[in-house]
Amino acid sequence: MRADPTKPGGDELLQALGDIRLIVFDCDGTLIDSQYNIIAAVERVFASIGLMPPSQEVIRRQVGLSAEAAIVAMLPGAAPDLHQQVISAFHRLRPQLQQREKSPEPLYPGILPLLGQLEHPELFLGIATGKSRSSLLAVLAEHDLTQRFHTLQTGDRSRGKPHPEMMLRAISETGLTAAEAVMLGDTTFDMEMARAAGSRAIGVAWGYHDRNDLERAGADAVIDHPGDLLSVLRRLD
Repeated sequence: MRADPTKPGGDELLQALGDIRLIVFDCDGTLIDSQYNIIAAVERVFASIGLMPPSQEVIRRQVGLSAEAAIVAMLPGAAPDLHQQVISAFHRLRPQLQQREKSPEPLYPGILPLLGQLEHPELFLGIATGKSRSSLLAVLAEHDLTQRFHTLQTGDRSRGKPHPEMMLRAISETGLTAAEAVMLGDTTFDMEMARAAGSRAIGVAWGYHDRNDLERAGADAVIDHPGDLLSVLRRLD
């Protein structure tokens, strides 16, 4: 089989990565564009208890948090009883939200080639997401990515972003150190989580948070396309 000229060889890939041996990806806004289903779900939950939903921009700003934390953030200043009412409505409707017909959640352009470039026996890939484990596994199965990742961290099994627990668990499960890990994500929560874990953080400009916000949150760099990742890591080393 002819070698793929766009895929670095083993030694070249490790050289490009420097000390990095674990790349942890966010899911929503980084691997897949899921904003339309997230917005529709939030609007349905709020409407179910007679509340006016937040604007779509406010909803997008909370993508990456656990559902509970996102609801609190979308209702600043509201009484805890109202937060709990919306959270309860979300949990009550969750099965319907997961089973109803949804808009497509495509991989962002360039993600699949990047994952192919990163195949190496000494390199680990992970995901840290506010999604539940079942939701994440459904996404990975839909895109035939289940076997691509070595560690999966979800919001229903760890404290949510920006707490570092998901990143620290990914590092522990792969037997590496924080200095050998980098987080790739589209939100300030991703950047803050990685920094709190002692790891590097790379922001992506194609997701839901602004480039300037990512940089202020501690991003070592912000990339415009998945294909830029290796060259950026090479410069950061």
